[in-house]
Amino acid sequence: MSHIIATFFYIGHLRPAPGSWGSFAALLGGAGLIHSTGLIGLCVGIFLACLLGYWATAQETAGQYDHDPSQIVIDEVAGQWIALLPLAIWPLPFDSAAVYYLFGFVAFRLFDITKPGLVGWADRLIGPLGVMLDDVIAGVMAAAVMALVMVLL
Repeated sequence: MSHIIATFFYIGHLRPAPGSWGSFAALLGGAGLIHSTGLIGLCVGIFLACLLGYWATAQETAGQYDHDPSQIVIDEVAGQWIALLPLAIWPLPFDSAAVYYLFGFVAFRLFDITKPGLVGWADRLIGPLGVMLDDVIAGVMAAAVMALVMVLL
């Protein structure tokens, strides 16, 4: 069960760029959550992704040299869903929201890949906390940028 969770239903085995595939799957799932259950559903999803992601990552990396294998993408799911929070807080019709979903995806991937500031610090932590936390922080940063863009536009 931990492998299914850690790889987000095996999405983490897609190549190349499993983190981007995981983020894209999360984007689709997050849009579904937002449009079917709203802010509460997305928040429950984020909580479960973080909690189960920590557990699954700990299980999958126990006794392994690589503490952050590329096939683990549940961290990208949690971070991408956090990046989408502004769209759950200020819902838009899907045709208007589509550009913001794309923006949220790109912003999250940019922060996750470049690892500025606190994202890089969290990424250097060893263990499941570091695996999860860098993406959570990247998601918060992407959400802040998206909220700012939504307010300005």
